[in-house]
Amino acid sequence: MRRTVVIDDDLLQEARQVLGTSGVRETVEAGLREAVRRYRIEQLRRSLGKIEFDLTGEELTRLRNEE
Repeated sequence: MRRTVVIDDDLLQEARQVLGTSGVRETVEAGLREAVRRYRIEQLRRSLGKIEFDLTGEELTRLRNEE
């Protein structure tokens, strides 16, 4: 589906660098995919709720370093 949009040139250039894209279409599509991905991750995070951990900072560091 074709669309005509006005996009700030500086924003487009920065998005190209951040996303590693080259064309306008590729950049816009990558940005939209990233927005949807972040939204879905946030929804998943919220649906999982909160977990209470009974660990100290040292215990958590030790567990991380065991792998």
